[in-house]
Amino acid sequence: MKTSGRRPQRVAEAIREVVAPFLQKNVRDPRIGLVTVTRVHATPDLQRAVVYVAVHGDDAERERTLEGLASAAIAVRHEVGQKLRLRVVPEIVFELDKGVVHASRIASVLAQLRSLERDREGGAT
Repeated sequence: MKTSGRRPQRVAEAIREVVAPFLQKNVRDPRIGLVTVTRVHATPDLQRAVVYVAVHGDDAERERTLEGLASAAIAVRHEVGQKLRLRVVPEIVFELDKGVVHASRIASVLAQLRSLERDREGGAT
């Protein structure tokens, strides 16, 4: 069955609006740290939704959090089905939003460069 071009985007946004607060309020897995849902991508056939998350912490914390989220995926899918009343509830898959990690690293490097530049200017006067 073919869906309209905008429907997967609308469903993805609706899923994001359900998943983000659900993760904050209802998921109690100790492996899951501070998580921000950055975006959701639904396949055109709405069989799968990839939930992209930003995980705060080091690589080990990110890995633990992704494991916890994978364990919570069934509960998240159930919540999506309850809230959105879709005929077929997509499989929920969590992935790390590498764009956020990359942007964070760039911001960190820029902050270090600014600090070095201020130190150099302060020492020259």
